[in-house]
Amino acid sequence: MNLSMLVRFLPVFIILFLFSSCGRPSYVRHDQSKKNYSPAPGRTTYYTASWYGDKFHGRRTASGEVYDMYALTAAHKRLPFGARLRVTYEKTGQTVDVTINDRGPFIRGRDLDLSYGAAHKIGLDKDGVGKVKVIFLERDLRYVKYIDEADSGAPIDYAAGSGSNNAPSFTIQFGAFQNRENALRLKQALDFTRSGASYISKVMVKGRKYYRVRLGTFSSRSEALSMALAFAEEGYTVRVFAK
Repeated sequence: MNLSMLVRFLPVFIILFLFSSCGRPSYVRHDQSKKNYSPAPGRTTYYTASWYGDKFHGRRTASGEVYDMYALTAAHKRLPFGARLRVTYEKTGQTVDVTINDRGPFIRGRDLDLSYGAAHKIGLDKDGVGKVKVIFLERDLRYVKYIDEADSGAPIDYAAGSGSNNAPSFTIQFGAFQNRENALRLKQALDFTRSGASYISKVMVKGRKYYRVRLGTFSSRSEALSMALAFAEEGYTVRVFAK
C-alpha cells in the first residue's frame, strides 16, 4: 500500500479500531507491590482465592468485627475494609458478593480469603483453592472510622518542640488483647502495608496482662494523628498515645 492509499483509508482504520475496542471489559492488574488501593467500581481482575472457617469463627477480624464463618465476607491484604466484591468461581459459574472485613490470606500465592459461607455459595469450599473473577463494587462507607482527638490519649502540650529533651513521642494503637494470638494476627495484618513498623508491647492492668498492638514512633502528635487518620479511613479503629 502506497502513501496516498494509506492516507485515504486511515479514517476507516481508526473507526474499525474504536469499534473493536468498545464493550471490552476493563481490567486492573493485581499488583502486590502497591500498598493500600481501591480500584474504581466496575474494574475486573482475577485472584487466586481460598477460604477460612471454624478455626477463626468468633475471633476478632482486623477490622474489629467478630468473624462469622457463615457470613458473606472476605479477607484481602490491602483493600480497605468495607470494599464490596462480586466474586465468580468460573469452574462452577456461581457468583457471590462479599465485603472485605479482614486481612489475609497469609499464604504466599493467594490473593483473597473467602469466608466459608461465601466459598460454599460458589462451590470453592470443595476445592479449597481456585481462580476467581472479581468485579469491584461500591465501598460500604460504614466501615470508615473517625478519630476523636479528645479521646486519643492524655492531653499533651502542643507547644513542646520536637527537639526538646523533654518533648514526648507518640505512637498509634490498634488494640489491646489478653489473647496474644489475637495481637499477633493483627500485627501480621498491619505488616502487609507497614512491614516492620508495628510492634507488640505488654502491659499489666489491674493484675491482667494485655498485649497492645502499636505502630511507629512520631515526634509530634499532629504527625501521629495524620497517619492515624489514614488508617481510620481504611477502616481500623485507632488511637494516638504518648509513649
